Amino acid sequence: MIKIGCCGFPKAIEKYAKQFKLVEVQSTFYKLPLIKTVEKWRNIVPTDFEFTIKCFQGISHPTNSPTWKRSGLNENEIKRLSDKVGFLRPTSEVLSFWNETLQVCKTLKSKICLIQLPSSFKENEENKKNMKKFFSSIKRDEISIAIELRGWSDKGIEEVCKVFDLIDVCDPFARQPTFFSKKKIAYFRLHGSPPGKRMYSYKYTRKDLESLLKKINEIKRSVKEVYCLFNNIYMWKNAKQFQFLNL
Repeated sequence: MIKIGCCGFPKAIEKYAKQFKLVEVQSTFYKLPLIKTVEKWRNIVPTDFEFTIKCFQGISHPTNSPTWKRSGLNENEIKRLSDKVGFLRPTSEVLSFWNETLQVCKTLKSKICLIQLPSSFKENEENKKNMKKFFSSIKRDEISIAIELRGWSDKGIEEVCKVFDLIDVCDPFARQPTFFSKKKIAYFRLHGSPPGKRMYSYKYTRKDLESLLKKINEIKRSVKEVYCLFNNIYMWKNAKQFQFLNL
């Protein structure tokens, strides 16, 4: 099964849900919403609509990331979190942020939570050690974890995903997944032009989308579900085009 949607809402949620049955929520990365707000999202859309959640930045990004400017926290609060958050550090703060993110996932009945690490999260022993402690400490409550590792070797990504049963998130125009989780899920995030020379501002052509479908067909025997999330300026149009192509 191929599931198609966008990274974020390019239209109002009610209009979006009439066209697609899947969205990757981006706002949860910058600031964790109130549960009553999340409940409203769930109640607005049909019961078969699926939310995947991008985890809060306190889990993945240290406070020197410019994304913290959108966290809603003041300078003193952000300063207090310095050296305590991001990079999957197994601190009480990071674990608390995970539990809050998990609650959002459960409220939205999400099947997948995405952890997107920055390119500064290097493939080194310290980060691997923290990763081991983090994934050994957290609860998942049947929610699958998808991880996007930037700049890591294929071997390093495969090892991490295999050991911790993670979904290897990738752009299929850059590479194919190194490993499929026990639930046999592939998770694609489409950022820009093949092979990534132009990010976000690129508009996918019919030829590109046909190539994407071919890449998916190549792994169909290995997976049960393929999530295709468009993450470009033209994501609404491109996702609709790919949806039509996949009929």
